[in-house]
This record gives sequence, C-alpha cells and structure tokens, in this order.
Amino acid sequence: MPDRFLLAGVMGFPVMHSRSPKIHNYWLEKHGLSGRYVPLAVRPEGLQAALRALPALGFSGCNLTIPHKETAMRLVDKLDAASKRIGAINCVTVEKDGSLSGSNNDGYGYIQSVLHAQPKWRVDAGPIVVLGAGGGARAVLAALAERGAREIRLINRTDTRASLLAEDLGAPIKAIPWSQRAHALKDAAMLVNTTSQGMIGQPALDIEIETLPRTALVSDIVYVPKMTPLLAVAKARGNPIVGGLGMLLHQARPAFKGWFGIEPEVTPELVAMIEATL
Repeated sequence: MPDRFLLAGVMGFPVMHSRSPKIHNYWLEKHGLSGRYVPLAVRPEGLQAALRALPALGFSGCNLTIPHKETAMRLVDKLDAASKRIGAINCVTVEKDGSLSGSNNDGYGYIQSVLHAQPKWRVDAGPIVVLGAGGGARAVLAALAERGAREIRLINRTDTRASLLAEDLGAPIKAIPWSQRAHALKDAAMLVNTTSQGMIGQPALDIEIETLPRTALVSDIVYVPKMTPLLAVAKARGNPIVGGLGMLLHQARPAFKGWFGIEPEVTPELVAMIEATL
C-alpha cells in the first residue's frame, strides 16, 4: 500500500488511557509501514458519524472500547460469528467497497494469551471455573466453549446474571450459585477471573482458593496491576498463573492483520514496553 499513509485508531470515551496506540505503532514501525494508529475520543452520540467517516478519511479500520462495543454492532454492515455470540464488537475493518465489518477478537486474544504463557495447556483438562458475568466473561466463555471445554462453571455474585448468561450461551456452561463457589473449585483444572475486582482502585476478589487444586491454572484478565491479588495468592501456593496483559496484546494481532495484511508477533520487547506503562 505505497499510495497512502496507513491509518487506524481506537474509538472510546475516555480513550487516552488506551495502550493500543503503543501496540499498533510498535508493529507499524517493526514492519516498516508508513502509517499511524491514533486515539479517537468519540462521544456516544457521535459514534455513527465517526464510523461512517472512516472510509472517506482513508482509515483501514479501528478498535472500539468503552462505551462503544455494543452500540457499534448496530452501526456496521457485517458481523462475524464471534461478535454475534458475544454481543459486542471490538474491531471494525473497512472493506475494499467501503463497507464496515465488525468483529470481536477478545476471545481469540484470551485463548492465545493462555497458550503463549502455558503452551501445554489443554482446555479439556478438567472443569473450568469462570468468575463474572459481564462483557469480559461473555468473550472468555464463548472462546473456551468453542475451543472444546467440556465443563464450565460460571459463578457471579448476582446469581441471576450468571444463570441468564449460562442460558444464553448454552452448553457446556452451567451457572453455580455464589454460595457454592468454594465447593466448585475442588476439582477444577482452571480458574478465570473476568471481573474488575483486583484492578487498581477496586477491592480484591472475594474468593478463597484453598479448595482449588495446586495444579489448576489461575488466570486473570485484569492487567493493571500486572500481579493481581488473586494471581499473587495463586503463585504463592504453587499454581501456574496467566496475567491479563497477554489478552490485550494478542487480541490486537488479528485486527492488525485485517487492516494491513501482516500478522504481527507479540515479542518480549513489546511486552516489556507495555509493562513499563502499567
């Protein structure tokens, strides 16, 4: 694409906290591409106009963050299967004809982050316990089920939200009451926190993991701080752990490929650069 300056960005409000510009601009430079990935502060009432302006402005696409992930689904021309199941999109690609395709790469990013950190991990190794019933949970649950998980136990402080989400997504997801969370961990092969608890400024996750086998993989999609209270406790007792930063990095890879035709890598240099901003 030597005929134009490559453009992509991230739409959100607020948006300046996003690490996505650092990630994508690192890859643009790494691959010798002339272009820029920029933060786009777009208020909710301006989202439709902003998205429809992408082709005319020469953008290859954009990412979407809070509060646009769900609203944007109704504003694009095509949706992939993952976004339909998750109920949100985090990526828009401008097609050759100027139409807008929406996709959700969060689930892909999550699975790849686990495999990157724990190459021998198997999704069918045993029951998986997932905490939370928000947008992050939907992406993780859908990805685990698609990957081949045999049993997923969904637990949320509000039992009805977990039940509704489990019913919506279907097998192999089953809602477990919050009061039974300790029992649900006893034979689990994996524990995943998809809530914001443990994030800087938020209280620690309200769960004890004494009943969790020490062989179980413990994962947290929170990446600020890098070592959440849950991960610290798990690491201290000998459980293998996976932090949340990898999900952010790996979900960006298919977006970059869709926009610019190159599949980038998550290198130690990139990880170190982003970790320095946390």
